[in-house]
Amino acid sequence: QVQLVESGGGLVQPGGSLRLSCAASGSIFSVNAMGWYRQAPGKQRELVASITSGSVTTYTDSVKGRFTISRDNAKNMLYLQMNSLKPEDTAVYYCNADIRPDWRPPVLRYWGQGTQVTVSS
Repeated sequence: QVQLVESGGGLVQPGGSLRLSCAASGSIFSVNAMGWYRQAPGKQRELVASITSGSVTTYTDSVKGRFTISRDNAKNMLYLQMNSLKPEDTAVYYCNADIRPDWRPPVLRYWGQGTQVTVSS
């Protein structure tokens, strides 16, 4: 069984920073792409940033230059450094990962339970 567990959310003032972490554990043969999504109240879940196994990154336009996604393949960890936070960044942030649990196909997509980020003065 594979689990993704996020941490690092909280309340921060506008202009502040937070670092989210996501730990993948369990039966893991390999980890492909990983990503961070967010969902604000009354809105659809949106992709914030993604990173391939080779560390190629993509970002949604609203966070470019402010957020940085990274991963530690040896530890099966995913990170999101969030700087210059704005009230509109307030949302529940979810990590996901495309994981092969053992040597056989298929690759399955797993989700964490989410961590709340609130940007407010």
